[in-house]
Amino acid sequence: MISVNTFMNYKSLLSIVLSLFFFSCTPSPEEQAQELVEKSIEGHELSKKWENVAAIRFKKLTRLLYEDGAVESESEQWVEFRLKPYFEAKLTWSKDSISHIVNFNGSKTSYQMGENSIQNEGFLKAKRVEIDAVYFAFAQPWNLLDENTSLMYEGQKTLEGGKIVESVRVENLNAPKPFWIYFDTVSFKVETIESQGKDYKSLLENLAPDESTGLLFPKGQKSYRIDDSGKKLFLQAEYLYSDYQVTFE
Repeated sequence: MISVNTFMNYKSLLSIVLSLFFFSCTPSPEEQAQELVEKSIEGHELSKKWENVAAIRFKKLTRLLYEDGAVESESEQWVEFRLKPYFEAKLTWSKDSISHIVNFNGSKTSYQMGENSIQNEGFLKAKRVEIDAVYFAFAQPWNLLDENTSLMYEGQKTLEGGKIVESVRVENLNAPKPFWIYFDTVSFKVETIESQGKDYKSLLENLAPDESTGLLFPKGQKSYRIDDSGKKLFLQAEYLYSDYQVTFE
């Protein structure tokens, strides 16, 4: 017959073993974030796969707004990204009847304004940042799988207006500050992106997507200035995307 003390020792040991088993089976925040991103990618891929995209071209209208809602500026660009065999990008627009072309060939950025080639290194660096910003806003959630990116699941969050989302904190070795991706709890599509600028926070909100290519791409986005609690202060920019042309392998 097993004594009471022996039984209690077995019970304690079993409890420890079950606890260890439970915690070993519970996904880490990093694993949960990775799983969310993978589900989101599935949700954004309709009849086509991002991994088969070789090049993308589209038109982007940018409207910057003052705090009182008045239009500060408006511009329209043709945007081109080549993803394979390596990343290349090109922004083209016209201003005052003069053509402007920013080109990144995979290693070097160049800028052509009319017949003039701009050589200022600081200016070219700023244009490279502009290319990255356009790609960042456009290529979610696929670019979250970048090898330089660290993901951390932070649970559910309630946005202004009552929308409940899944929150993932993103840190990139090439970016000075983290940002947050908020996913729909059912479809796992990207709802909004919260970022910390130099002096303020912004919330980039996705509108109805474009489904014409077999992938879910942005059709429109709105960028809001927000306070530390996530409350919208004012609309600071609007982006409209159109004329998608995708080349698949």
